[in-house]
Amino acid sequence: MGDFRKNASYYFAMNQAGLAPMEELMEIGRKQKSMSFGIPCEREEGENRVPLTPQGVELLTANGHEIVIESGAGNAANYYDHDFSEAGAKIVSNHEEPFRCDVVLKVAPPDAEERQLLSPNQLLISLLYLANQKREVMQQLMHKRINALAYELLKDGSDGYPVVRSMSEIEGYTSILIASEYL
Repeated sequence: MGDFRKNASYYFAMNQAGLAPMEELMEIGRKQKSMSFGIPCEREEGENRVPLTPQGVELLTANGHEIVIESGAGNAANYYDHDFSEAGAKIVSNHEEPFRCDVVLKVAPPDAEERQLLSPNQLLISLLYLANQKREVMQQLMHKRINALAYELLKDGSDGYPVVRSMSEIEGYTSILIASEYL
């Protein structure tokens, strides 16, 4: 007990004099590796969607990432090159440059030429339509060691597929409009 009182009075005296070590909260910077995201123009007939809006581009660039968008990629969705460049994206004129990025964002599955442009260990985020995809396409992606994330397989917290659900709703509404045109 005597040692405790001696040590306690020692620490108390050191603390009063301002010499005792004190805990201090310090900000720890996160080491964040910057990634590059490429968005090529969609080549599929009738595909008007773009995988990232200018707001999404602004969010990613604000966090230190680079966005490379092929010129005209968002025109069909009413997002123009000016909107993307104002949000911080780099606009390029050739179709190959977005495929040199770490992550390639697409809506439609990549066609044969686009699959050739992909590099090993790249991340491809796209609708892949795995149930309808030909075996050769999947083997080509596997052979090139492409990491692929299919939008249609993403699940939410309630074990549902939000992309499939939203696309089904859109298709349901448009089917009525198309049917009324034919009637």
